[in-house]
Amino acid sequence: MGANEDQEMELEALRSIYEGDESFRELSPVSFQYRIGENGDPKAFLIEISWTETYPQTPPIISMNAFFNNTISSDVKQSILAKLQEAVEVHLGTAMTYTLFEYAKDNKEQFMENHHPIHSATSISNIISVETPSTAPSSKKKDKKEQLSKAQKRKLADKTDNMEFEGTSHEKECFDFLVEVK
Repeated sequence: MGANEDQEMELEALRSIYEGDESFRELSPVSFQYRIGENGDPKAFLIEISWTETYPQTPPIISMNAFFNNTISSDVKQSILAKLQEAVEVHLGTAMTYTLFEYAKDNKEQFMENHHPIHSATSISNIISVETPSTAPSSKKKDKKEQLSKAQKRKLADKTDNMEFEGTSHEKECFDFLVEVK
């Protein structure tokens, strides 16, 4: 069997196996992504496998460059990729995409044992505290007024027809505007 026939059979098998699996994504007939771990799991990661023209006789291209993996250090990514490459060598010449995804799922905890998110909560809180109004330079910007949609303005106008207006200054401006428009 040629490489293309092997790829067609594996593609059909992957589509069948992962049908309805939200973690699996077919980017193209030769490129696939699988999310290892649940959404919101700090140790979740995404693996992308792309087949070369001569796959499975030659290794697929395995990547962890997806935006989803931005909080994972390059050392942890390299470690995961190295372990996956070892599995590739064992399975070279056979359909291995499913095997690689399952291997990653089975070893997720081991793969991510040295993972410490790059953007920790403390660094985010430090960034936020730097930008608080008490430390920010004072500027004479006008406070933004609440913007009403056309529908809200019409409703307000309908409610206030033939009535004296009571409300905030912004609502009064809207009321006056609507009265003029009518």
